[in-house]
Amino acid sequence: MKVDQLSIFLENRAGRLAEVTRILSEAGVNIRALSLADTSDFGILRLIVSDFEKAKTKLKEAGFTVGRTSVVAVEVNDQPGGLHTILSMLQEAGINVEYMYAFVQQSGDSAVLIFRFDRTDQGIELLKKNNINIIPGDKLYTM
Repeated sequence: MKVDQLSIFLENRAGRLAEVTRILSEAGVNIRALSLADTSDFGILRLIVSDFEKAKTKLKEAGFTVGRTSVVAVEVNDQPGGLHTILSMLQEAGINVEYMYAFVQQSGDSAVLIFRFDRTDQGIELLKKNNINIIPGDKLYTM
């Protein structure tokens, strides 16, 4: 139920993000979700892609520092309170959300939340126990 996420360290300068997207485009790798956080000196680009291994290889060949992080993808109703319901149950269980990002599916009926927990396995078990739809990687990579 874990999803592989690429974490790419980028210098905070013009063109670095475009270089990453060019490499992935030329490799035929589709970006399914992304998050970019930055400081004045560097950024961390987090990506869910259609072909993790190909993306990792091509980016490393181009000199990028690339890591693999396990995250959890959760589907929730796209309505007020959907996120709060999940965060409340995590809070009650003492599971910390280190970071998260989200996107809305084309249908508009649901949103996909990508979570990084401090205790991933316990987070997954809690979500399952509460009948929260966890999206497996193979489905997320092709959505």
